[in-house]
Amino acid sequence: MIRKDIISIALASSIAFATPALAQDNDIGDWSGPYVGGSLGLAWQPNFDRDTLERLTFDTNGDGVYGDPVNTATGADAFSPGFCRGRALGSTPGTCGGDKDKRVAFSGYVGYDRQFGNIVVGGVLEGGRTMIGNAVSGFSTTPASYVLSRRMDWDASARLRAGVALPTNTLIYGTGGLAYAKVKNSFATNNTFNSFTETNRSSDEWGWTAGGGVEQKISRNFSIGVLYRYTRFKTDGYTVNAGQGTPPSATNPFVITPAGSTNIQRTNNVFDNHGIRATASFRF
Repeated sequence: MIRKDIISIALASSIAFATPALAQDNDIGDWSGPYVGGSLGLAWQPNFDRDTLERLTFDTNGDGVYGDPVNTATGADAFSPGFCRGRALGSTPGTCGGDKDKRVAFSGYVGYDRQFGNIVVGGVLEGGRTMIGNAVSGFSTTPASYVLSRRMDWDASARLRAGVALPTNTLIYGTGGLAYAKVKNSFATNNTFNSFTETNRSSDEWGWTAGGGVEQKISRNFSIGVLYRYTRFKTDGYTVNAGQGTPPSATNPFVITPAGSTNIQRTNNVFDNHGIRATASFRF
């Protein structure tokens, strides 16, 4: 206990002595001018009902409207075993896993700020990787599993930011703007009776991002900080078509439909994440 108290006092004292050194007054200058930098941190996905209760959804008549049942030749629900979030580990419902809900995120950026009194406004262009991904699985009575997955390959943003500069050479700001991501989709199944054709495996997705942060100048040309952002995309378009296999079947649930095949999508088209990162910037 004494050792912990000594460590706590030492840390507090270090911070107290370091603060004046980091917060030199007018020698550091204002925030106006261009800068470049990088960030490193963690991204994670929320667990709303749309995520935890996600399932596969079907279009059996080719009208583009999903939510149709897939029935066997006797009229029973071909997907009565159910669905689960994550990647199927077998042919029957059980433990699903493999979602990359928490992953390292990193980026590089360029920006420009302008200070008016104690108000700072500017813009920033950023690009990097937020390596999250998720999947949803369905199970048919065959038995067989069907897994639709997506992952973010790389991402970028164009953001405005505005904040207040404190006398301690600290900037507190909010930020928001346009977000872009290259999303890779994939499909896996152990069904060997049907053909499966994927559409829009790689997609360019546009969304929005917003957040805020704190940045501290430690010299005229160098600053460090912490940034939080929430980013949201909609990933419409990825479709798997289950068609007739070889040899043809007159009783296969995917093909005894009005369209002669079945389109498969995910019920949740929102692909979002929270992120918190440490930043370091060089200012010109």
